[in-house]
Amino acid sequence: MSNSPVVITMGDPSGVGAEVTVKAMAALSAEQRAQYAVIGDMDTLERAIAVSKVDLPLHAHGTVGQEGSLAVIHLPIEGLPGEFGVLSPACGEASFQYIKKAVDMVQAGKAACIVTAPINKAALNAAGHHYDGHTGMLAHLTGSKSSFMLLASKTLNVLHISTHVSLKTAIERSTPERVLDTIRMGHKHFKRMGYDNPRIAVAGINPHCGEGGLFGDEDDEHTLPGVEMAQKEGINVVGPVPADTVYHRAHNGAFDLVIAQYHDQGHIPIKIIAFDSAVNVSLGLPIDRCSVDHGTAFDIAGTGKANHVNMLSTLDYASKLAATRDKR
Repeated sequence: MSNSPVVITMGDPSGVGAEVTVKAMAALSAEQRAQYAVIGDMDTLERAIAVSKVDLPLHAHGTVGQEGSLAVIHLPIEGLPGEFGVLSPACGEASFQYIKKAVDMVQAGKAACIVTAPINKAALNAAGHHYDGHTGMLAHLTGSKSSFMLLASKTLNVLHISTHVSLKTAIERSTPERVLDTIRMGHKHFKRMGYDNPRIAVAGINPHCGEGGLFGDEDDEHTLPGVEMAQKEGINVVGPVPADTVYHRAHNGAFDLVIAQYHDQGHIPIKIIAFDSAVNVSLGLPIDRCSVDHGTAFDIAGTGKANHVNMLSTLDYASKLAATRDKR
């Protein structure tokens, strides 16, 4: 085990997080597996191994296990249902505690990066942790004012100006300053990931970017000034670009990154293009974190049907983050 492993938070114990984690770990070589540790519940992981029909021995982190076994940091949580597919406050508490432990480890230099399996927002809030999901929770736990959500795939990368807010609030938040901050964040991250001069496009808010004011003036008064400020800083960015064409252009190689104005504007195209392989990456935090881009899927949890392809993509992205920590 590396002194600074990538830690995987198991997610909601009633969801598919444990299943996709053990399936992905079983698909790796013993050498690769040694670079990870799972924070979660040992019993849940054992049940996930059984329903998934994989050969994956476990051992407690910090102890010597058999060759190829997976290290587990077991956090006991009272009241776990002991079965899959159950909405439970105890599972919400477990989800929170797993993530808190992971953040503590990264901040203490005991882990390189966090990979998060899915949590259930209803269970999280039922446990008294009132966050919009991982993004808000991680910002709070790390003392950050905010963070940015990047959805990354092989042919399309989307960074959001806003995410889990109403459409009305999203438009209000799209100020020139926020547009500029989002562009800066995307430029910085893609430079870190090896792009010499990242090509960035900012999607417009309104149809046809407002068509000269016929369909609204937000793009002229908010988006364009933010883009122009970024251009003056030497960032290779254009916009606003009509949202009905910019994603197609990026998917076909015109841009390395699209700045989306709000949640659905960015999520819909990437989930059409890369539903099983897109990775959710949090930017703007003092730690590195990426996540599978799917939910807890209570309806199939415990059946062994959960697809682990997205987890494999996430682990691959996490390895790149861990390898470029010195460029943060």
